[in-house]
Amino acid sequence: MKPIVAIVGRPNVGKSTLFNKLTGTRRAIVDDTPGVTRDRLYGDCEWLQYTFLLVDTGGIEPYSDDVILTQMRRQAQLAIESADAILFVTDLRCGVTVNDEEVAQMLLKSGKPVVLCVNKCDAPGATPPDFYEFYNLGLGDPVAVSSVHGHGTGDLLDAVCAHLPKPGDEPEEDDVIRVAVIGKPNAGKSSLVNRMCGQERMIVSDLAGTTRDATDTLVENDKGRFLLIDTAGLRRKSRVDERIEKYAVLRAKMAIERAQVCVILIDAAEGFTEQDSKVAGLAHEAGKGCVIAVNKWDLVEKDGKTMDVMRKKLMSDFSFMSYAPIIFISALTGQRLDRLYDLIRFTDEQNAMRITTGKLNDILADATARVQPPTDKGRRLKIYYMTQASTRPPTFVCFVNRRELFHYSYQRYIENQIRGVFGLEGTPVRLIVRERERADV
Repeated sequence: MKPIVAIVGRPNVGKSTLFNKLTGTRRAIVDDTPGVTRDRLYGDCEWLQYTFLLVDTGGIEPYSDDVILTQMRRQAQLAIESADAILFVTDLRCGVTVNDEEVAQMLLKSGKPVVLCVNKCDAPGATPPDFYEFYNLGLGDPVAVSSVHGHGTGDLLDAVCAHLPKPGDEPEEDDVIRVAVIGKPNAGKSSLVNRMCGQERMIVSDLAGTTRDATDTLVENDKGRFLLIDTAGLRRKSRVDERIEKYAVLRAKMAIERAQVCVILIDAAEGFTEQDSKVAGLAHEAGKGCVIAVNKWDLVEKDGKTMDVMRKKLMSDFSFMSYAPIIFISALTGQRLDRLYDLIRFTDEQNAMRITTGKLNDILADATARVQPPTDKGRRLKIYYMTQASTRPPTFVCFVNRRELFHYSYQRYIENQIRGVFGLEGTPVRLIVRERERADV
C-alpha cells in the first residue's frame, strides 16, 4: 500500500494549486473562491525513488458553523487520521493567522509528522523577512514554496519523503475495477459511494451540486477491489453559470474516461429525465461498461408489479443502450448493494471480452444463411469475414464488398446475433465496416 500524505490548511492558501503542481495533473479545481475544494481528492506523486498518494482536502475553518464548512473540516480530519504524513500549507502574504494557529494545534495533537509549507513565496531571491514569522507555529523549519511557479517544491518533497517509509519492491496490482458513479445532481451519488465504502468518504447534503471534484475511493471486499470515482452531478448546459460548475462538468467527463464501468444513477422518485439520457449517452459514447441503478427505491410505494412496470419503462427510455442491466437499490439502506458489486464485476468482464476470429465467422455464416444480406440495384452485400480489433468496448471489423450496402438495420442484426451467442451484457459493441475490394463499376 502506498504511503498517504494529506495537504491541509485554511481556505484559499493554494492547496489545490500545490496538489496539481506536485502530481503533475490538473485534477483539482483551482479558483480564487474559498471553499472550491470540498471533498478529499487523491493523486499519485513520485519523487526520486518514492511513490506516495497525495490527498487534497477542503480548507479547515475551525470556528465555522456553516454546514458545508463543518463537513469540510470533518473530511480534513479524516484525511489527517489516515495519513502517514501531513503537509500543512500557509500563505506568506497573510502571515500567521488565528486559524493557522488552531490548525497547527490540531496537527500537533494528531501526533503525525508535519511538514510546514509557506506558500506564495513567488518573488525570486532572498527569503522575505515575513517568512520567519512561521517558526512561531512550533512545527519546525518551514519550507518556502511557490506553487504557481514551482519554486521550492523539490525541497518540500525532500522534507515530506524524510517522514515516509523506505520504498519497497511491492509489485503494482492491476486487478482494480475503476467505477464512475454518474448521474444528475442530487441523485444520491455521494451517498452511494459512502455506503459502498463503509465510511463518510463524500460530503452529503440536500443541496444539489455539493460535490464538485471527481474523487477516488479504493474499496476492497469479498467481491474484489474497486476504485469508486464519485463525480459532480451533470447539469444542463444552460444552467452551468459558474466557472466552477463548468470545470466540474469537465471533471465528470474525465472521470468517465478514466473508468471501466459507469454506474448511471437514476432517482426513483423523479423517474427518467432527459438529463439522465444525456448522462448515459456520455458513458455509451465513451464505450464504457454500463449499469443503470435506480436509487432511493426504499422511498417508492410499491405493489407486486411496481418493479416490472418501472423496468419496462426504463428499457424503453434507454432503448439506445438496451444492453445495460437495471438494478433497483437504496444507498440509504444498502438494499441490493451486494448485487450491484456482482453486476459491476460482470459488466467489466463483458466489456473486456475477446472472441476468436473462428467463432465470429461461424456466427457470421449462420446469421447470413438465416437472413440474406441486403441488395441494391441487383448488387448484393458480401461480408467476407469478421475479426475483433479491440476490447473496451468489444470492437469488430467487418470486411465487405461495398460499405453502402451494409445498412444500419443489418449491422444491428449482426450485432444482435453476436450478443445472442456471447452475451456482451452491459457493454456497447462497435462495428467497423471496411471495403476489402471494389468490383467492376
